[in-house]
Amino acid sequence: MLLVFLIVFCLFSTGCSHAEPPSTAAKASADETAVNPANPDIITIPRESTMLQQIKVEPVQTASVPRDEVVAPGKIEVNPNRVSHVIAPVAGQVSDVLVKIGDFVRKGEPLMAIQSPDAEAALSAHLQAEAAVTLAKSAELKAEMDYNRNKDLFQHEAIAQKDLLGAEAAWTQAKATTEQAVAIREQSKNRLTVLGLQPGYFRQPVVVRAPISGKVLEMSVVPGEYRNDTTAPLITVADLSSVWVSSDVPESYIRFIQPQEKVEISLVAFPGKTFEGHVSRIADTVNPQTRTVKVQAEIQNPQGQLRPEMFGSIHHVESMKVTPVLPPTAIVQTGGKTIVFVEVEPGRFKQTEVMVGNRTGDWIPVESGVKRGDRIVVDGAMLVKGLFRSLT
Repeated sequence: MLLVFLIVFCLFSTGCSHAEPPSTAAKASADETAVNPANPDIITIPRESTMLQQIKVEPVQTASVPRDEVVAPGKIEVNPNRVSHVIAPVAGQVSDVLVKIGDFVRKGEPLMAIQSPDAEAALSAHLQAEAAVTLAKSAELKAEMDYNRNKDLFQHEAIAQKDLLGAEAAWTQAKATTEQAVAIREQSKNRLTVLGLQPGYFRQPVVVRAPISGKVLEMSVVPGEYRNDTTAPLITVADLSSVWVSSDVPESYIRFIQPQEKVEISLVAFPGKTFEGHVSRIADTVNPQTRTVKVQAEIQNPQGQLRPEMFGSIHHVESMKVTPVLPPTAIVQTGGKTIVFVEVEPGRFKQTEVMVGNRTGDWIPVESGVKRGDRIVVDGAMLVKGLFRSLT
């Protein structure tokens, strides 16, 4: 009988040792995360909760952000003030092409050579002009000598005055003929200079040289071709040390942009990097189909990294204002609203609706809802949002 009593006592003692005291269970229940019934926008997280350690809170800061800004798509174009379309100065056969697409050429460097009958005609015309000047000067010298002789005879009353006047007129005409011949010779000489030819040497090729320093962007000529059209471009050379960004700005924003104003350009080829330019031209008309105005900004490109046809956007800021800003991680979109979580006191957070502007760099401006100094959840906002959703 005693043995049975001892066994029952031991079993009872073991069962009681695993039961949780009522006071401990009640305390655990009171420390659980909860939403305030009186204000469902406030949630309380126990200070000893591991979730609270995953939430980072910082005060709201202020920064200068654009008040009025224009962002429009654009692309890199060749600066039209620094591009040259090289044509053939004379008709003839292209004997040699000395460059290829992509080459960098300096001003005056030869691009191609042309054998042309026009060049032979120019050399011949110059020789004829030289001969005409020689003959004219000889005739002028004879007319001057005749005048001097007649003048001496007239002084000795050996000839009539009309003979002296006739000699003077012949001398004057001879001088005019010489001046005309000299002018024709200079004209023919200038023609040779333009063609790059040396007087007196026939069968010279006409060497076409680069009018500016830059890159060869286009070519439409090969050796052996005979070109009769002296208006069609054969080689395009562009100086890419300065390029344009062309953008179509909506007409409702064109009032914000003025010539020579500074703009920032972002390009797809260089993410996270901005380039500075200045507005060089604003079109005088509005595109009737797109209701936009063409705006071009000039950018310095000394390293040649900006290439024509690169896509990007042009960003223009008219003025700045100081406003509260938040990092993107602090902002949550839910139910069509933009909200942040304001720390009321340690462990208590209030769900607050805000109005925000366009992102500027690493910050998003806040137009209403919070002010500078308010402590906001900047890391872990999605965790707090999840708690609200699970408890409501």
